[in-house]
Amino acid sequence: MKLEISDIYKAYNGKPILSGCSVLFGGKKTYILMGHNGSGKSTLFRICSLLETPDRGKISYFSGDNLLQNDTELKRKITLVLPGIGIFNTSVFNNVAYGLKIRKIPKKDIIEKVKRALEFVGLLDKLRQNALTLSSGEAQRLGIARAIVIKPDVLFLDEPTTHVDEKNMEVIEDLILKIKDSRKSMVFITTHDVSQAERLADVVLLLNKGKIEIIKQ
Repeated sequence: MKLEISDIYKAYNGKPILSGCSVLFGGKKTYILMGHNGSGKSTLFRICSLLETPDRGKISYFSGDNLLQNDTELKRKITLVLPGIGIFNTSVFNNVAYGLKIRKIPKKDIIEKVKRALEFVGLLDKLRQNALTLSSGEAQRLGIARAIVIKPDVLFLDEPTTHVDEKNMEVIEDLILKIKDSRKSMVFITTHDVSQAERLADVVLLLNKGKIEIIKQ
């Protein structure tokens, strides 16, 4: 898949956040987006994941040279994991299974897929635990499991290591590197940590004054 951002504008209360933002992303690479607080990183991710519409401009996804329709099928190929993810007041298993259930995956396959995803993020032993009792770092790993279990073509991780302890930060970075090495998804990550960007990125981007600059590729 390819993602084309074309002349995106977005403002809140009359204050411009994104101003003529344009870039083309292609290939199953890991892109790190940096920028100061309030620069519009999270806004751009919500727009690119089709959860929010720009004031002007267009978001286009392509399979090869074919433009994909902005429909439910496309949206199910895209996943956004936010910091402080919304966790359901139910078991860890049910949280991860949710996306599979709404896709009407057979129950037997759901069990197998959820267990694999939880094993990947190191939470298989917490399968039946109420998700609200997880630590912040474990909850973030749960969010990653919930994302990867549906095998998205495009994965957005907004500040995946914010508000987590050092141990969980190392675990999450390792998970991202494994996802990167698998080359199964195009991955976008926001961070303020320059050294983290160096460790994880194929391409480093900077969102500055509403526009994207490529600073390493």
